[in-house]
Amino acid sequence: MKVMGIVGWSGSGKTSLLVEILPLLKERGLKVSTMKHAHHRFDVDKPGKDSFRHREAGASEVLVVTSSRWVLMHESREESEPSIESLIERMTPVDLLLIEGFKTHPHPKLEIHRKSEGKSLLCLEDPGIVAIASDCPLPELEIPRLDLNDTQAIADFILAHTGLHLR
Repeated sequence: MKVMGIVGWSGSGKTSLLVEILPLLKERGLKVSTMKHAHHRFDVDKPGKDSFRHREAGASEVLVVTSSRWVLMHESREESEPSIESLIERMTPVDLLLIEGFKTHPHPKLEIHRKSEGKSLLCLEDPGIVAIASDCPLPELEIPRLDLNDTQAIADFILAHTGLHLR
């Protein structure tokens, strides 16, 4: 399974870019999954639902299944956040796994940079960043710079960098 990260400061457009390139990759016949790191607590469950009550009662994991999807919720409780490697091992193998966030992990990453955000470039400190997608010229960089608005070129770069065949 090939892995490519999408990183950038909050508000840079990581999710927007990811949801724009996903269909382009799928059109080429690739099976693509995603992983998203969140820095805040979140819940996919709702109070009052049976699965919520199972977790509240102390279940370590709750698996909810319908005819159209299933979700496995694992309660970390007192455990530390799992490693990215252990999370990847839990995923069903696909052609490409796109990881949003986890910017400190050394997997290959594409940085999203918007001039309007006024933030520093992550690639200056992170050798894992193999290219940058930006809405402004960045001539001083030694890594490829892609036009943030050219999603086709970004998808092509990801395929070329990961060694996946263009279909």
